[in-house]
Amino acid sequence: MNEKPYYSLDSYLKETYGQKIYKAALNAGLSCPNRDGTLDTRGCIFCSRGGSGDFSVPVSSPEDFGAGFEAARQKLAAKYGGSRFIAYFQAYTNTYGPVPYLEAVYRRALSDADVAGISIATRPDCLPQDILRLLGELREQYPDKFIWIELGLQTIRRETADLIRRGYGLDCFEKALSLLDALSIPVVVHLILGLPGESPQDTLDAVDYLNALPVWGVKLQLLHVLRGTDLEKMYREDPRRTCPLSDKEAYLDLLIRAIERLRPDMVIHRVTGDAPKALLVAPSWSANKRGVLNSFHREMKRRQAFQGRLYQPPQWQGRRPQ
Repeated sequence: MNEKPYYSLDSYLKETYGQKIYKAALNAGLSCPNRDGTLDTRGCIFCSRGGSGDFSVPVSSPEDFGAGFEAARQKLAAKYGGSRFIAYFQAYTNTYGPVPYLEAVYRRALSDADVAGISIATRPDCLPQDILRLLGELREQYPDKFIWIELGLQTIRRETADLIRRGYGLDCFEKALSLLDALSIPVVVHLILGLPGESPQDTLDAVDYLNALPVWGVKLQLLHVLRGTDLEKMYREDPRRTCPLSDKEAYLDLLIRAIERLRPDMVIHRVTGDAPKALLVAPSWSANKRGVLNSFHREMKRRQAFQGRLYQPPQWQGRRPQ
């Protein structure tokens, strides 16, 4: 039974597998079209040099997977005592590489007895037919394991997408969703709350947009300003515009409003996020993740808020309004 007023990933995993399952974050040594010159060389403006995988364990080859995964497993076991894991290919773009290599590392993960499934962070413009074919084959060949795809949408505003150098449009995102849905592969979408120039209504519009699409899960992510990024340069010049949710109370207010608007069956994988303290520039209060989560749960209780309280079935389905 879900004791939280929202459908958390933890609740879903306990309902489905009868136990807590932990994510082992991995860096498979891949790159990104936003970094290798295909689209750009600078990456998204908020992305660290670690490719948003600063806590991930390096896995440089299929042969190294065992040692790398074991290191991640021991770290999690020491901290939480877990025995089952999700192999989370997190850093950079994890379908952007030679298909034989990707197949080898995916299979190596899926073959591990302690791995319940894999979660692959990628971009919607990095899902060509050969990758989709591979994902479909793996899903059939490992029926007792799950395969999730995570897509970093972040925003639905074209102006913001251009500003953060996302590098693809909503048509590309919707096509990828449709192709993955046809393969029955669950998709987790990342949204960043408080991007430069965005209003609270922009975030709520993004939630409404996802409600109408075949999206299984969502990560609601606080914008972190990290050292060495172009976002940091913007923040030094104009902190208020760059980080409009620099106040914790403002962030929690928008987060709760978004969750109340969210489709009740959508699994919430994240409500804040982590940033390496050595890299974190702002907001400083986010370094205390446990404190943020405690404040969030207290405020949800105070408001008697719950996921889907303000949800309205969309008037359009499967495609955005023109």
